[in-house]
Amino acid sequence: MLKTKRIYDAADKKDGTRVLIMRLWPRGIRRDQVDEWNRDLAPSRELLFEIKHRGLAWEDYVRRYWQEISPAAVDALRRRARHETVTILCSCPDENRCHRGLLKQAVEGKRKSRPIRRRALSGSRAPEARSPARRGGRPATRS
Repeated sequence: MLKTKRIYDAADKKDGTRVLIMRLWPRGIRRDQVDEWNRDLAPSRELLFEIKHRGLAWEDYVRRYWQEISPAAVDALRRRARHETVTILCSCPDENRCHRGLLKQAVEGKRKSRPIRRRALSGSRAPEARSPARRGGRPATRS
């Protein structure tokens, strides 16, 4: 089972394993309040700066977050949550606008952990972008 909680909320015996999923250690939190620190599930510092200080749109944040996060890390969390109680912790006050909410949705299967990427069709490159060797069979000569 996967639970989410703010790191500043009091610990409970029902929390199970408490996993911090932040890139930077939060102020005022002792090491004994957390069982593990998993930075692989945290957004990058650049992405945090964009959303907190530059007003990045939530939809763009979500897209960029899933581009940064390794699918293997999400799968490991999903497998672990099947066998034990795991509480993921973050300092964000609103779970609906936080990566811990995104992770919970992905683990519970309510959303895919990766955005769907469309493949480019073959031959979709512009003719001028193709290499000279492909056009005439001979490499271009220098003058």
